[in-house]
Amino acid sequence: MTNRVHNVEDIQTLTDEYISQFKEGYFSPLALMARLSEETGELAREINHYYGEKPKKQTENIKTVEEEVGDILFVLACFANSLDFQLSDAFQQSIEKFETRDKNRWTRKEKGE
Repeated sequence: MTNRVHNVEDIQTLTDEYISQFKEGYFSPLALMARLSEETGELAREINHYYGEKPKKQTENIKTVEEEVGDILFVLACFANSLDFQLSDAFQQSIEKFETRDKNRWTRKEKGE
């Protein structure tokens, strides 16, 4: 599986290849939402361990922020595949929203900064 992911479409394809091996298929949207919440909580825990005031216990498994973000990407790919949309299209819609709604919200850098 190494070097097979080059873009977001690859993420969705690999996710579908994985899920398609099983009779159960994709979880329902409600179950995926619960899974996304769970994975987001795990990411929050890792952020707190690495950047916050709560150190890991010696008995806790070592996980990384990168691993937890990967888990979230997998669940998002499951959402997109099961609901039949492209993550790249969803992201494009979000960027367009930010570029219009928030275009004057932040202080822009001068060229060369």
